[in-house]
Amino acid sequence: MKATTERISQELEKAGQIGGINPDVIHLLKIPNKIIQIKIPVRMDNGRLEVFRGFRVQYNNWAGPYKGGIRYYPDVDLEEVKSLSFWMTIKCAVVDIPLGGGKGGITINPKNLSAREMEELTRAFTRALIDDIGPYIDVPAPDMYTNSEIMSYIADEYAKVKGKEELAVVTGKPVGKGGSAGRDRATAMGGFFLLKELVKQTGRKPAELTVAIQGFGNAGATFANLCQTAGLKVVAVSDSQGGIYQKEGFKSIRKIEEHKQKAGSVVGLTGSQTITNPELLELEVDILIPAALEDQITEEIASHVQAKYILELANGPTLPQADEILFKKGIRVIPDVLANAGGVAVSYFEWLQNLENKYWSEEKVFSKLKKIMLENMKAVEKISQEKKTNLRMAAFILALRRLTKKWQEKCPQEVKKNRQSAQLNPPSP
Repeated sequence: MKATTERISQELEKAGQIGGINPDVIHLLKIPNKIIQIKIPVRMDNGRLEVFRGFRVQYNNWAGPYKGGIRYYPDVDLEEVKSLSFWMTIKCAVVDIPLGGGKGGITINPKNLSAREMEELTRAFTRALIDDIGPYIDVPAPDMYTNSEIMSYIADEYAKVKGKEELAVVTGKPVGKGGSAGRDRATAMGGFFLLKELVKQTGRKPAELTVAIQGFGNAGATFANLCQTAGLKVVAVSDSQGGIYQKEGFKSIRKIEEHKQKAGSVVGLTGSQTITNPELLELEVDILIPAALEDQITEEIASHVQAKYILELANGPTLPQADEILFKKGIRVIPDVLANAGGVAVSYFEWLQNLENKYWSEEKVFSKLKKIMLENMKAVEKISQEKKTNLRMAAFILALRRLTKKWQEKCPQEVKKNRQSAQLNPPSP
């Protein structure tokens, strides 16, 4: 991943220039509000004391409490967490929900820990963050290699320390413990609502369109099932071990899931051709779905991408230089800050349900999600057409306009002071 400060600065400067955003807002958004680094001691099953590194970056809270996932992964570092917390700030603003941006993580391989060690690690992390999280401060959620069970540990430990239950302290909890219906499918479903709209715009039948999906975790596998149910032809999927391809399309996504559960990877499915992850990204398909890690579509790969449309379910899968290449090639990219915002939108719904002590049906959740996704897609497309720019830059401009309004509402005295200063000290001609 490109140096965080430089990449964020470039994205903000470009969007600010094209969108005519207040320079003060751009300047303030270049640096996160707060960076928390933690050491987490855990007594392992063999009696040895291990110390792990944890992070929480609270990027911006103009719109509301910080919001963002916690990931457990060997490559987690501060630079990555800073980038993801920035994108969460933009993402929440793109879908216009009253939450800010944050992100957290622990540098660890969760596959090397027992269930007890994972629980103790999570509870220790929660205790270390106890004064920095809360329903109106910072609301974590699941991310890579964390799940509803991990979130229930956080909620439980928070209640123990604070002496009272606060379900809204975290989202992504089990449904029976304050979680929202539909949360497990929210990211994929939000992206799928946009895909269905995209299919309509092509004027073609679903069965005529081919789809390749990089990443076969929860979001990727759920999305593959949704595509197949809708009649789209899924011809390739992959995971960290590699990918599989069938030109005529897979007949059953469920069988791929069953194979992965037994073999540990999608690779080796009977009747499929083994391909690499880069090869999947370069396949001649109609729709490409990056649903894995950051920085997958590089400049070199972008020059070979043959898909007509890209819908980013992963966070930051496309490098900035690659983005420019794709735009010049006429490939339409629905960016991550919009395409995968279904997860944070339903997290917001869960937070709201907890605060109001209510429970919504899955039908109600997805009905509200569809409205949010499609309305903001239209808003992004409108800016894209007006500014003659790609959808990513349009989404950033939309987010920055909304953040500017929140900043003006939250800091009226600072805004007034800046205006007075500008009037007294106008820029030199």
